[in-house]
Amino acid sequence: MRFGRWLNSAEKNIIANVRNHGCHINIVSPSEDEEGVPFAYSVGFAETVGQPEVIVFGLPGNVLGSVINETLQRCREGLELQDGAEVHGVLEGHKLIARQVQPDFIVPDYLNSAIWYQQYRTGRALEHVVQLVWPGPDDGLFPWDDVSDESVRHFQPALYQPSLHQ
Repeated sequence: MRFGRWLNSAEKNIIANVRNHGCHINIVSPSEDEEGVPFAYSVGFAETVGQPEVIVFGLPGNVLGSVINETLQRCREGLELQDGAEVHGVLEGHKLIARQVQPDFIVPDYLNSAIWYQQYRTGRALEHVVQLVWPGPDDGLFPWDDVSDESVRHFQPALYQPSLHQ
């Protein structure tokens, strides 16, 4: 027990999922009266596969969870989630690009349970997260491409530096 208190049921569930499955996945869907897009993030990648936590936006909930689970499997097979890394075989017919999340966006609004877990397990702040970014389904363009579809940008807030070359 850390922090001088007992763990609540949600925290126990996170720990059990990391231990039993390699990660816990939080899927966040705004209610009908809230603005925002659905997203999901991992908890436990650093501990299980020595990789940053991942966050992905704008896909249906079941797809978000699948993307994270498949990414975990690719990491077990040797994928290294560095800024600009291509991730294949996770989203059918499309590659994803891993983008390093800027420190200003590693906040509870996006990564609450991952922040808690890192602090609980290591006593340190969460510092390494990548956003998995998907391309437009028809044109294969990413949000940072000049002529990408506006919906691709809308459904994927950029938590990363927009250009790999900046």
